[in-house]
Amino acid sequence: QVQLVESGGGLVQPGGSLKLSCAASGTIFSVNTMGWFRQAPGKQRELVAVINSSGETNVAESVKGRFTISRDIAKSTVYLQMNSLKPEDTAVYYCNLTPPPCWGAVYWGQGTQVTVSS
Repeated sequence: QVQLVESGGGLVQPGGSLKLSCAASGTIFSVNTMGWFRQAPGKQRELVAVINSSGETNVAESVKGRFTISRDIAKSTVYLQMNSLKPEDTAVYYCNLTPPPCWGAVYWGQGTQVTVSS
């Protein structure tokens, strides 16, 4: 059974930084595409950043230059480094695991709250 456990959320002032972690178990971590999504109150869930099985990354325009996604295959963990945080980054952040085609289901973490406020 695949499990995703997120950590690292919290309250931070504008301009501050946070690093989210998502530890995966029950899967061959390196073959999956891992992503971070976020959902603010009253808004749809949106993609923030992804890293594929080859280690290629892509981030949303709204966070480009501020957020970085990375992974540690040995630890089966994906990270989201968030710098220069803005109040509009406030949301629940979700880790996502998408396996290769025909390998199985997509999985989500439980979500971690990030609040950017002075």
